[in-house]
Amino acid sequence: MQIHEGLRLGDLGYVIYLHGTLYGKEYNLDRTFEGYVAARLGDFAIQFDPQKDFFAVVEDGGDIVGSIAINGVNEDNALLRWFLLHPDTRGKGLGKQLLNRALDFCREKNFKTVDLWTISELKTAAHLYRQFGFQLVEENTKELWGGARTEQRYQLHLNNV
Repeated sequence: MQIHEGLRLGDLGYVIYLHGTLYGKEYNLDRTFEGYVAARLGDFAIQFDPQKDFFAVVEDGGDIVGSIAINGVNEDNALLRWFLLHPDTRGKGLGKQLLNRALDFCREKNFKTVDLWTISELKTAAHLYRQFGFQLVEENTKELWGGARTEQRYQLHLNNV
């Protein structure tokens, strides 16, 4: 397995497909979730600026099996987005590698904070976020993606000294 950094042609389609199929199967998210990912990822690609944005995929035998992105919001803040690994690749340290690369990028660009949004059902991911120092700072429950979901915002304060 290899990690490729940068936004290459065709990567977006794989990442959207993985989010739709995997989260549909694992968490019963509906088509509106895939549409949400497609719209936001499309906007990200159109506005992509390598000075503030980062994108990486994990490839296995030519197939994309994971992803992560950093979306620079302003000079101080960034969003971690589209972090996902296919179930067959989980538990092999790839998630930690992706997070390390993304957060190293944030430190290089001198971001002060990194936020991410998730849902409470993604317990393994939340555990990994906490291992990296992210703290839960906000929760709200609402109808979202075909059911009642508790959205969570995690935040990491970076020390760029």
